[in-house]
Amino acid sequence: MNTALWIISGFLAVAYLVGGAGQILLSKERYRAFGPSQHWVDDFSAGHIKAIGAIKVVGAIGLVLPAMLNIAPVLVPLAACGLMLLMAGAATTRFRRSEWKYLVGDLIYLALFAFVAWGRFALQPFA
Repeated sequence: MNTALWIISGFLAVAYLVGGAGQILLSKERYRAFGPSQHWVDDFSAGHIKAIGAIKVVGAIGLVLPAMLNIAPVLVPLAACGLMLLMAGAATTRFRRSEWKYLVGDLIYLALFAFVAWGRFALQPFA
């Protein structure tokens, strides 16, 4: 179970670190040019997109670093819960825009974050 959690957390951390860095470093127009899955940026200002990118980067770091360093490992499931909330917002945006096939991807990410949160909370020694 622990190995599966590490693999999934690592995958999610890399994906969200790269995606968040892209949102922070690129302009809104350049980020939108990555394809039709990025048309959601039309609903947000450039500042909002950069803030979402920063949340993704901090969340990605929170998925692995606390457990890796064994410093406040309870932050890992809390980061996963925070990213679940982010993905709930993303899914809501996809629903509102009727982007059904991209909504499925957002819900899969949400489920993976839920699995990490559940697994890491279950492994926490709270005694």
